[in-house]
Amino acid sequence: MKINRKLTLMLSAMLLFVAGTAQAALIPFQTFVGNYGVSTDGWGSTTQAGTISALVPEGATVVAAYLYTSTFNNPSLAGVGGTLAGETINYDTDLGTIPAPACCDLTATRADVTDIIKPLVDGGPGGVYDFDITETSSSQDGSALVLVYSDPTLGISTVGILDGYARVDGDTTSLNFADPLDPTAPGFFAHMMLGIGFSCCSQASTVEVNGTLITESAGNSDDGEQNSNGSLITVGSFDDPFSSLLPSYADDTERYNLVDYLASGDTSITIETTNATADDNIFMAVFHVSGEAGVNEPPPGVSIPEPGSLALVALALFGLRRRLVN
Repeated sequence: MKINRKLTLMLSAMLLFVAGTAQAALIPFQTFVGNYGVSTDGWGSTTQAGTISALVPEGATVVAAYLYTSTFNNPSLAGVGGTLAGETINYDTDLGTIPAPACCDLTATRADVTDIIKPLVDGGPGGVYDFDITETSSSQDGSALVLVYSDPTLGISTVGILDGYARVDGDTTSLNFADPLDPTAPGFFAHMMLGIGFSCCSQASTVEVNGTLITESAGNSDDGEQNSNGSLITVGSFDDPFSSLLPSYADDTERYNLVDYLASGDTSITIETTNATADDNIFMAVFHVSGEAGVNEPPPGVSIPEPGSLALVALALFGLRRRLVN
């Protein structure tokens, strides 16, 4: 007997949601589905002053902008702050500290800077926009800027932003699609950008995509100053090339093209990250993929019950699926 496709999708999505919720310290923060694009960039310096940038096409409109700062040895975030384009930043979201046995009380914090960035970009000429940035604490390792924009010339896509901290035992994140993927379709894309703090000196994380190990070298201080506390940050940025499969430590840009790791018919993209030495902090992951997707949640059009009854319904559906198969 043939299983109803919607039932199968619902079961798969629910089981992925249960697994993702249980395992992830990187959790979904924002998801945008529509005619959207995204720009990411990183910066770090021991001088605590510099420039961070965004790439926005002419005619696009800023929808949201978020600034992250990565910290070490300062779990209370005392004195953490700074300015962006001359405006004071309100870092009001503590993303949590990696628990022992991880070192150095690694954490990060987030600020909504849409009101600062939007007037400087909307109606502008398009291209690269540079913003002056400062830090107020020597415990800040640098910053990451994520800017989401709306552009009516773009096709439908999903931008997913996850943040938090890197679990010592690893994280699992899933993007779930309502329709099977066709990576060979013209214009199909699937990109991932990571933000990693307190990383240098061969400290690295591994990343797997749908079971394929794509890097053992995520990390380094690509956007800061080598081997200098206070600037140990790397962010997959708009001006970085995509990392090749299993790149060297120096060549891993933390910006990945996931298309080659997907197969026709896939209905999810599952990413697993680990940091065995527990001395890096993957505090941010940004995805931009063709079509409509749910990030650590069911795809659009597939609803699920409240979390309290989720596991029971999943088990019931699993039993129903077995009966239908048999």
